[in-house]
Amino acid sequence: MLSLNLSTASTSSSTIPFLPKPLFPKSSFNGIQLRTRSTCSVQLSCSGKRTAAASVVMMAKREEELKEIRQKTTDQINEEVVELKGELLMLRLQQSARNEFKSSEFRRMRKRIARMLTVKREREIEEGINKRLSRKFDRQWKKSIVVKPPPSLIKLREQEAAEEAAEAEKAAS
Repeated sequence: MLSLNLSTASTSSSTIPFLPKPLFPKSSFNGIQLRTRSTCSVQLSCSGKRTAAASVVMMAKREEELKEIRQKTTDQINEEVVELKGELLMLRLQQSARNEFKSSEFRRMRKRIARMLTVKREREIEEGINKRLSRKFDRQWKKSIVVKPPPSLIKLREQEAAEEAAEAEKAAS
């Protein structure tokens, strides 16, 4: 608490206590942090950080992938989306079972699925299909999906069958 001493011509001195007003009123809102972007570009050293050249390469790969996706028919895109979603499910199962897996695969698959669905929606827009009708078609498509194991599971089963055949062959010899 601050106090203010007032002295007047008369020898009496009076002290008036006062509380300073807070600079900001009490609120649970802490404000917005603004950051300005610098206009200069700096290339970082080769210490493992991403440089401008690396982002250009990534952009080129993405463009190639989009060209590849756009060359496919809508049915092929739908089939691949189902396969990738199955692969994503397998990754989640591996994660829950604490098996070894590449965590970067989650992001890669999700992004690939998103790109495919984006291309599919672009085609619908070109055909003049509005959002509501697109959702209706999407629900119908999802109901018509025949569940089949993802390619990675099929490959795993083939490997196991080959190992069993090799063991049976050893036992027979």
